[in-house]
Amino acid sequence: MIWTAVGSFEGAPAVWLVLINAVTFCVFGLDKWKARYRAQGGQTRRISERTLFLLAALGGSVGALLGMRVFRHKTLHTSFRVGIPAILAAQLLLLAGYWYFVMR
Repeated sequence: MIWTAVGSFEGAPAVWLVLINAVTFCVFGLDKWKARYRAQGGQTRRISERTLFLLAALGGSVGALLGMRVFRHKTLHTSFRVGIPAILAAQLLLLAGYWYFVMR
């Protein structure tokens, strides 16, 4: 069934969105774990905010929002509280425009 979806024009973007949102959600969780580990004296490299925003911009904005809520991560940062929903709104506007002007 997945191979059929990937082979179709409409299915490939749907599979991409599922994958990128799952990856983004997991990366937010991983960064939260790294933040806690580092606070306890561990040495680990955190995931950059640029990477988190990039994953959201590549289609993972829903996964980013869910990751922020579930893991309570980056919720105090104004750039994330405003930026991630703004990315999602822009993606929804692009999708609506595509549907209205191309698919109609």
